[in-house]
Amino acid sequence: MIILGGTPIGNLGDASARLVEALRTAEVIAAEDTRVTQRLMSALHIENRPRLIPLHDHNERVKAAELVELARDADVLVLSDAGMPTVSDPGYHLVDAAVAAGVGVTVIPGPSAVLAALAVSGLPTDRFSFEGFTPRKGGDRRSTFTALVDERRTMVFFESPNRLAASLSDMAAVFGPERTVVVCRELTKFYEEVRRGTATELAEWAAEGVKGEICIVVAGAPERVADLGSGVDEVLARVAGGARLKEAAASVAESTGLGKRDLYEGALARRG
Repeated sequence: MIILGGTPIGNLGDASARLVEALRTAEVIAAEDTRVTQRLMSALHIENRPRLIPLHDHNERVKAAELVELARDADVLVLSDAGMPTVSDPGYHLVDAAVAAGVGVTVIPGPSAVLAALAVSGLPTDRFSFEGFTPRKGGDRRSTFTALVDERRTMVFFESPNRLAASLSDMAAVFGPERTVVVCRELTKFYEEVRRGTATELAEWAAEGVKGEICIVVAGAPERVADLGSGVDEVLARVAGGARLKEAAASVAESTGLGKRDLYEGALARRG
């Protein structure tokens, strides 16, 4: 069968006993980066020398059929560089192909940057959404945030340290400057850091430069008070985030019950 193995996201001590045993006995390992897997096995003092097959974003669709056929007769252990395969890492297309082919899939649970960040954030954990990596381009990123502006659940994003300040600035513009945000950096590692504050405060902090693996946890949208003034404010915030005025007015009208035409004309008047 296909075995998805959760690997440490930073602290080697988080490798589970089940993962260690799977690495010791595996005959075939499909790895996001075979060099990373070899280093992991060496650090865990594992002398097994399985067949290593690269499985990454650029070859997964091609390799999936081959690995599924291998998994009919033997276990194939699937590893990403850190965390759980398929979660913003290779593995989904392989699992999809295995399910379609009737090949079994199981999992060795392990560390998760998403759940670790959510747990330490101090934000509500009863309902949340994982949004993956934010788009690279500013316009696409603001459009993504605009589509989530009414999301009531806590949201978790992955981000590059090089784009962190820009993403936080866009969050302040679209979600509002006072929206609560938590930046989790280098979770489980020696330099682990958790920063809490408003979107504006953290954007100013990140502008000085940040390094490491980053998760951003964002508070869900507050319950809205349906008055026209605040509705127009929301329309203008969405327009500033890249939305068209008519679309912004229609969306706010749907979420608040306010009149679309009133919101549209109020926004026009406010813009002068």
